[in-house]
Amino acid sequence: MLFPILSILAGLVVLVWSADRFVIGAAATAKNSGMSPLLIGLTIVSFGTSAPEILVSLMASLSGSGNLAVGNAVGSNIANIALVLGITAMIAPLPVKSAVLKKEIPLLVGVTLLAGALLYDLHLSLTDGIILVTALLFCLVLFAKFQQSSDPDDHLNDEAEEIPEMATKTAIFWLVLGLTLLIISSRMLVWGAVEVATQMGVSELVIGLTIVAIGTSLPELAASVASALKKHHDIALGNVVGSNIFNLAAVMAIPGFVNPITMDAVAFNRDYLVMLAVTITLVIFCLIQKPARINRLEGGLLAAAYAGYMFVLYTMSI
Repeated sequence: MLFPILSILAGLVVLVWSADRFVIGAAATAKNSGMSPLLIGLTIVSFGTSAPEILVSLMASLSGSGNLAVGNAVGSNIANIALVLGITAMIAPLPVKSAVLKKEIPLLVGVTLLAGALLYDLHLSLTDGIILVTALLFCLVLFAKFQQSSDPDDHLNDEAEEIPEMATKTAIFWLVLGLTLLIISSRMLVWGAVEVATQMGVSELVIGLTIVAIGTSLPELAASVASALKKHHDIALGNVVGSNIFNLAAVMAIPGFVNPITMDAVAFNRDYLVMLAVTITLVIFCLIQKPARINRLEGGLLAAAYAGYMFVLYTMSI
């Protein structure tokens, strides 16, 4: 048991660090190649915070652990809203830009409902994967249009502009090293998670919803808390909305492409419905105040809801 646990811990630490190195290297390489900050923000920055989930989902699917992959995607979305936004709002209330409320959040709700329709039969097929990736491409096109009509303070442009100056050789080094370590660490994490689940008699779905989901949400938590402390409040919410769309449309699509699976019924009846509930709660919290904001009380309620969800998972798994 000790070695699988160490594999999980080491995998999580290296996964988070290598994701950051990968994004910096990829963004600097793209910048040196002449890509615009807008395009970098829409692609590399948005993809970067979901890279751990994507790699873990791929490795889990290749290992025949599709339920872990689905649990990772759904669990990460629950953690992003209830845990990440909850803690961030408790540190500093989050004002919600009208553009995010009118454009990006409705897209998140739409993709969440689409994912529910595809999960309802408890089977993720190749067709489902194609539908989800098509939805992702549609969202990226809309994001591009949103960015072109937005003000220059938008969070994606802000993040893209913060790319450090770096020689191309150095950027490529971090890109290759980051990607290599992402692959290795995600494999370590999946192996350790499957071993722990097997030895403890806990389902792979629950492991994906808890240890793996929280671990792969650490980049979002770190970025959001740092943004809140720097008073870049819109970056925190934008990170979560964009990452959740990627999780559903990209991460959840992977099992359909690699190894179509039939899921446990509880994955929809409990976990998807919790994800839908916290997503709708986020919308409600954004709407009940003028101007739109998520205050400390609402952040505390979200964090408490996440703690309650973890308790339910624990009691149902013992």
